[in-house]
Amino acid sequence: MAIEIIDTRRRDFLGAGALVISGAMLGVSAMTTTAAAADYKQNPFTLVYDGAITRNETGKVNIHPMNYKLNGLDIVANVYTPPGYDPAKKHPTIVLAHPNGGVKEQTTGLYAQRLAERGFITITADAAYQGGSGGEPRNTDKPQFRIEDIHGMADFISRFPGVDTARLGLFGICGGGGYSLAAAKTDKRLKAVATLSMFNSGRVRRNGFQDSQMETIQQRLQQASAARAQEAAGGEILYSGDANLTDAQIDALPFDLYRQGYHYYWRTHAHPGSTFRYTTSSLMDLMRWDATGEIALIDVPLLMIAGSEADTLYLTEDAFPKATGTRDKELFKIEGAKHIETYWVPEYVEAALSRLKPFFDRHLAST
Repeated sequence: MAIEIIDTRRRDFLGAGALVISGAMLGVSAMTTTAAAADYKQNPFTLVYDGAITRNETGKVNIHPMNYKLNGLDIVANVYTPPGYDPAKKHPTIVLAHPNGGVKEQTTGLYAQRLAERGFITITADAAYQGGSGGEPRNTDKPQFRIEDIHGMADFISRFPGVDTARLGLFGICGGGGYSLAAAKTDKRLKAVATLSMFNSGRVRRNGFQDSQMETIQQRLQQASAARAQEAAGGEILYSGDANLTDAQIDALPFDLYRQGYHYYWRTHAHPGSTFRYTTSSLMDLMRWDATGEIALIDVPLLMIAGSEADTLYLTEDAFPKATGTRDKELFKIEGAKHIETYWVPEYVEAALSRLKPFFDRHLAST
């Protein structure tokens, strides 16, 4: 089994932070501000990342907004085609799953565009019940739905002109990384799987971040059960994870993950489809689930990437050794990077891509 653990030595960023929910922070160094976020209102595709496509041009990466049905729900997606795309030829293709609370116009859009620049067809879609996709109650966040979203993207993109279904890969970021591990356990159409800043939503919702809420598990399950009972009776839908915080309150949060997350999602890379909130009743499903359950079923090449300074690193380091079913796996740490920084800081994005491209080139090569 080839297992390689690598730290890429890169210059640290002052004021860096990490996370799963929101973006750049106050007090960020001048170096990191070189990647200015785009205003979704100024982009015809409502993309919010730096360097986002504003129009389709011959010979360049093009974006194709798409709609399709998944289990009766309307799903919105963006497909990116590489320079020189020829629908009559077969191209390697990558499915991208977005973070918890995120939408396709944020970090998965950035990576989808960058991977398309490197020769891949890519697709990223808003999760069912979230963003621009259909489903009620809004912001339902259940693992079985997020995993089905990935299968659904694979279904749809397999019919897109020029896609080589024998060369289909999967890349998940944050919560999408945990759900990608789950999808890859059984979906053997996916020939290689990679994660970035993987977030095990089940473990964190159950145990609290960094296992800090173990003593309140039963209490929180009671709250989730009561919320479901209220929904079933036709009452108000209750939500968790949402708050209207001031900058001072954000900076006072105890974890880098949430401090940088709030700035990313609510300030610098905000998008109207993106929100941290989820139905409280979803916790009934989240808290009994774990991304690492039956992870040995993954028998395809696996690449897991995380920042060496991310306070979510423990989730990747817990999952990696449990993936015993694959003979080709690698854990790659981006030296100095924290969780949210891997979403957008140019140096860290390039570090991730420096491993993603050769990984997918190798394992999605034509036979």
